[in-house]
Amino acid sequence: MKFRGKMIELLCIRQFANVVTTLARISKICTVRITPDKLYFIVLDEKTVRGMPTLWCVLKQAHFFNEYNMVGVSAEHNEIYLSFNPDMLAKPLSSLKFSHTAKSVKVKLTNKQSPCLTFEIELPSSLALTRQCVHDIPVAVIPRREWGNYQEPTYPAFDIGVRVPNIKLVRNVVERMKSMSASVDITAGNGSFTLTIETEAASVSTHIKGVYMENINGIPSDMPPGQKEVTAKVDIKRLALFLFCEQINPSKVVCYISEEKLVYIYLEHEDVVYNFFIAAKMS
Repeated sequence: MKFRGKMIELLCIRQFANVVTTLARISKICTVRITPDKLYFIVLDEKTVRGMPTLWCVLKQAHFFNEYNMVGVSAEHNEIYLSFNPDMLAKPLSSLKFSHTAKSVKVKLTNKQSPCLTFEIELPSSLALTRQCVHDIPVAVIPRREWGNYQEPTYPAFDIGVRVPNIKLVRNVVERMKSMSASVDITAGNGSFTLTIETEAASVSTHIKGVYMENINGIPSDMPPGQKEVTAKVDIKRLALFLFCEQINPSKVVCYISEEKLVYIYLEHEDVVYNFFIAAKMS
C-alpha cells in the first residue's frame, strides 16, 4: 500500500483543516477511506441505526491535492482503510485554518515502527529559507475483511426533506436550547422547520418559515399544501456537535426525517459533502 499527496492552495489547506477539526469535535475515532479519486472520513457509532454511520464525509481529491498518488491493497481492491484519532491530527493543523503563510502540506503513509500518516507542513522563514514541521499521526490499518463495515450507507425512504435556509440560526437556537433539555423535536412540513423542547416549566419552539421540500435526490417534490408534519426526537448535544459544520458556510443544507426513526442532515460546501445521521429517541 502507498499513499502520498500534496496541497499547496491555501484555501484547500484551510478547508482540509476545518474538516479535521469537525471530525475531532464529533468523535475520538475516525476511519479514512482512501480511493483513487476521493477521500472518505467515516465515523461509526453503535447508537446509530444499524448500517448507518454517524458521519459520512466525502472529499474530492482533485480539488484538494495538487499531487496525489495511491496504491491500494491489490489491483482488484484499490483502496486503503485507516483508523485514527482525529484530535491528534486537528491539533497540528489547527493553526493552518487562519494561517496566511503555509506554503504546502504533504501527507503520506509511512511506517515508523508502526503505521503513520505523516504530515509535512512547509512554512516560510527568514532569509528566504523555509521551515518544515513534521507530525506523525499513528494509524491502524483496517483489514480487507472489515471493509464492509465502512461502505456507503443505503438511504432509507424518508418521510420528508426540507432545505434549511439559515443553518447559522438553527445552530444558535440549538446552542441555547441544549442548556434546558437533553432532547429536541425536529419537525418539518407545511413550509416550516420547527425545533421544540419540553421542560417541566415550559414548551419552547422556534419556527423557521419559508422552507421548501426536497426528496432524497435533492429534487423539489410536489407535496400538497396541508400535508401532515413529520417529527423525530433526537439528542440535542449530538445535534449541536453536527451543527458545528455551520462554520464552513455550506452552500446547501437539507434535513431529511424518517418519522420517529432517523434524522439525516446533508451539508454541501464546494467539493466537500457532510452526511450526518442521528437516530431518533423514543418519545
